[in-house]
Amino acid sequence: MEKRKIIQVEEKVPFKLLVPLSIQHMFAMFGASVLVPFLFGINPAIVLFMNGVGTLLFILITKGKAPAYLGSSFAFLAPAGVVISKFGYEYALGGFIAVGFCGCILSFIIYKFGSDWIDIVLPPAAMGPVVALIGLELAGTAANQAGLLEEHIKPENLIVFFVTLGMAVFGSVAFRGFLSVIPILIAVVSGYITAIASGMVDFKKVAQASLFAMPNFSSPKFNLEAILIILPVILVITSEHIGHQIVTGKIIGRNLLKNPGLHRSLFGDNFSTMLSGFIGSVPTTTYGENIGVMAVTGVYSVYVIAGAGILSIICSFIGKLTVLIQTIPGAVIGGISFLLYGMIGTSGIRILVDGKVDYGKSKNLVLSSVVFVTGLSGITVKFGNVELKGMVLACVVGMGLSLIFYILDKFHLTNDAE
Repeated sequence: MEKRKIIQVEEKVPFKLLVPLSIQHMFAMFGASVLVPFLFGINPAIVLFMNGVGTLLFILITKGKAPAYLGSSFAFLAPAGVVISKFGYEYALGGFIAVGFCGCILSFIIYKFGSDWIDIVLPPAAMGPVVALIGLELAGTAANQAGLLEEHIKPENLIVFFVTLGMAVFGSVAFRGFLSVIPILIAVVSGYITAIASGMVDFKKVAQASLFAMPNFSSPKFNLEAILIILPVILVITSEHIGHQIVTGKIIGRNLLKNPGLHRSLFGDNFSTMLSGFIGSVPTTTYGENIGVMAVTGVYSVYVIAGAGILSIICSFIGKLTVLIQTIPGAVIGGISFLLYGMIGTSGIRILVDGKVDYGKSKNLVLSSVVFVTGLSGITVKFGNVELKGMVLACVVGMGLSLIFYILDKFHLTNDAE
């Protein structure tokens, strides 16, 4: 029986294969990444530019050992929206810089004291559900992007969604050879062509756009109140980052928290966010969509990720291309996301299996149960303008509960202590 070849992290890829694989990664994150600047009311070209630069910096800082594409972070939407309405976008940029700077300091603390504490506060019984929630809580987002949650679903949305999802699902299972590593790209192209045939794509803005255009760079301004509104987001992005690194490590079969180390990946992520603030872009983060692409295709090469970063930079200077990609309908993005988010959820279950979690032990059963219910319950805890909910809140609760169980175990106060 033919088995699909895994392309490992450090493996170089021939150019004829590199280009479509890189395009596949860029398309996978494009819908979500462009949505953030749209909500902030800025041109996405500067965001594409910084996503590419941030990705290349991340790969350099992690010594090419952690494949990750940096896209626009959704964690900043609520507090940054408050700052933008009250002070203006340039003061939100100052807040992004402050968060990135504090994140860099946190990475140095982890470098000094290590990351072994993660095994204590997030054992497999807690980490598995937390990672699964990264994908599961986004399921509704994928359905919403596809227009499937509307009261009256448009037939063309349904057709494009099923064509895209069907091509991604059956392509991942049935394609062989070269096609087996680009099912996501093929699905996007198939869905887009179907959308054009259905009359869902308007090319007027593409025709009006300039062929080449400079990204709109801008400078930050600083205000203490604005910074304090945005600063608590560091808790959210740190939790997300740890979860993403663990699930990526499980997919590629390596412990990324140890090598290249959480301190390196966390620094790369936050340094990119800080730099984004200085040039007028939005904060960056590692992306679930791209983790899903790696899980589906078995292609983990950092050369492919770097290629996607370079393509993103090139696209930021091509006005017509930037506008053209923005014409990809939500039904296409939703169709792809349906599969990719599910893959991340499955990776969380894999952590439970690989960790051989014994649910005969009360603390493991309770821990997983509480984390899952917290993440899926819809509960929101607010600290000023920062909201903790979903996976992030579940992660915080799981860490607190795991730490309590660890202490109880040390004093032999649990009924299943070894």
